[in-house]
Amino acid sequence: MARVSLVIFGLVFLTPLLASEQPPPDLTLVNGKIFTSDNAHPYVQALAIRGERIVATGDSTKIKALAGPQTKQIDLGGRTVIPGINDAHDHIGLDPAGAVHIDVGTEDPTWAQLKTAIAAAAAKAPKGTFILADIGFIVFHDTSVARDALDRLAPDHPVLLTTLTGHAVLTNSAAMAKAGIREDQGDPVGGRYERSADGKLTGVVREYAVLNLNRRLASSVREAEALRQLREFFAQAAKFGITTMQDMSDGIEPGRAVKLFEAAPTPIRIRIMRMPGTTQTGRDTQEGLSVPHHPSALITVSGTKWLLDGVPLENTLTPRDVPSVPAGETLDYGAGHLPLTFSEQEMETMLRESLANDSQLMVHVSGYPSAAAMLEAMTATGGKKVWDSKRVRFEHGDGLYPDLIPRAKEMGIVVVQNPTHFDASILAAARIGSKVVQPFHTLIEAGIPVALGSDGPMNPYLNIMLACVDPGRPSEAITREQAVTAYTLTSAYAEFQEKEKGSLEPGKLADLAVLSKDIFSVPFADLPTTESLLTLVGGKIVYDSGLLTPKER
Repeated sequence: MARVSLVIFGLVFLTPLLASEQPPPDLTLVNGKIFTSDNAHPYVQALAIRGERIVATGDSTKIKALAGPQTKQIDLGGRTVIPGINDAHDHIGLDPAGAVHIDVGTEDPTWAQLKTAIAAAAAKAPKGTFILADIGFIVFHDTSVARDALDRLAPDHPVLLTTLTGHAVLTNSAAMAKAGIREDQGDPVGGRYERSADGKLTGVVREYAVLNLNRRLASSVREAEALRQLREFFAQAAKFGITTMQDMSDGIEPGRAVKLFEAAPTPIRIRIMRMPGTTQTGRDTQEGLSVPHHPSALITVSGTKWLLDGVPLENTLTPRDVPSVPAGETLDYGAGHLPLTFSEQEMETMLRESLANDSQLMVHVSGYPSAAAMLEAMTATGGKKVWDSKRVRFEHGDGLYPDLIPRAKEMGIVVVQNPTHFDASILAAARIGSKVVQPFHTLIEAGIPVALGSDGPMNPYLNIMLACVDPGRPSEAITREQAVTAYTLTSAYAEFQEKEKGSLEPGKLADLAVLSKDIFSVPFADLPTTESLLTLVGGKIVYDSGLLTPKER
């Protein structure tokens, strides 16, 4: 942006501060390339902070003039600053203590590769140590890989093979015992413990049964170990410039999550969204409702999420020997025929509960049938008049095909997308292709708010890169500015917080990150190596590389 424009913006932004003769700021950041996520004034050179809020933005000369004797001044030296990343979709979980994570160097390993790695891990790790690995299409659809095969490899080690999406897990007997899964275990609504023809559990766990499994294992992690893992997690988030994390709470139930996050303590803002499990008789509609809405300054508990379907990789609860996509079909077929976990009538009940509890509703929508059914349920429960302002969230929204987009806009749907899924989809797309699944740029152009979340690797700059190249559907790629805005201001909008954070404007919370690279100009391949040099939450430094604020001698 031209210097003359910055000067004009500086005068405009500073007027309220000068007119009211407020005290000097506590901190100023000057001589930078500051992306504000504010479309009216996307870039400025400097900003001033007092307490936890931004009090002025504009050109460096004017911001410097506001400083008083006690004002701390940081010269950015031309570095890029963005609003703090708001990860709108994450799952904060806990691993069993000492678990061994197997990585064979591919997202879609063969059984031969995993078999060798599991046997090697079992030979080295003490008995009882959990062995964990991720699997893709190949192993998931290989029905020979199940409880018995894993028992033969590692009878004394609990083994969990989790699909990339987390919607299915293959376990052995030791893992089932650790999770308290009995031979007569009944299926929860929307989930399944699969059985062989003779009625024996195969160790294959699906959908809501996976949530129950993860909850049981997380509850067995002792507090000291849980706090160690969470401190490491929060520290990594702050180092990436993440200032808000929206947690789906499938890994740790809300009440315990609040206690652990407070005890850690979290340096960043955490929104805990209730994601209850199910039993054989139905959904748990009460979990987390008694937990305070604002248990601490950095922790909020709000909203409820339900899974309306699975994902094309596992076909919800379809038998494993059925291909994800039939021969000759495209990936669009998989999303277009993805079975539901709940009926449309049950979706109407979810919507009414949302209204009764004044709780934002979030629904996992991966396929076309679930998206269509939820939009029908919204029509049946009041339509646009009721729902336009409620910001019902479609997590993923992959099945929002062109005919559904106008209806989604009418209902005020917010889509939370996860760019790492574009990368993972290549596993299938390289073989079968796609034309309409995972709309992205199309949704933004249609005026639907699209926020970003990780739902996988935490690295936001990896997600920004994938959003800007969209390897599965390059025609749906968006600009870097659009990606950052989706990861900041629209993510704040997705939690009704856009007036408080998400953009660097006077009056808003000073949540921001000074970056190691100019993410708006470096080659796409360099984006994932970006980190924060300085991360602020409410004007407080929560991560400092030391490059901008050298220690005083």
